[in-house]
Amino acid sequence: MRFLHAMVRVLDLEAAISFFGLLGLREVRRTTSEQGRHTLVWLSTGHPDDTTRIELTWNWDEKKAYPQGRNFGHLAYEVEDIYAVCARLYDGGVTIARPPRDGRMAFVRSPDGISIELLQKGAPLPPEEPWASMKNKGTW
Repeated sequence: MRFLHAMVRVLDLEAAISFFGLLGLREVRRTTSEQGRHTLVWLSTGHPDDTTRIELTWNWDEKKAYPQGRNFGHLAYEVEDIYAVCARLYDGGVTIARPPRDGRMAFVRSPDGISIELLQKGAPLPPEEPWASMKNKGTW
């Protein structure tokens, strides 16, 4: 058995693609169904050893935000430099819900409220400002 992908429903496809692009993911496949009235976009990290995908599902006729529940959990990504990724997200207008104060872990949310965990590859980085003193914002 092999894990293939995680699917998340999105209300604004372009906002979701932009957010995941800030994380470093890129679109690798797209299908559109006129009959089903939806578009599916698969995103990849591009890492040669990573075959998993995130599938964004945009149902064209959905106008209200999908209900949120903490039972979904989160998507997790290992990153080369957690401070650089968080800075790129922050500069792109993303709220850092749980800053990487410990140089190891951070959480952000997608435009649709999907919780995303970022984990530093290898050992934690030494504490660094502004992250070391930044407070949590919201939930993750």
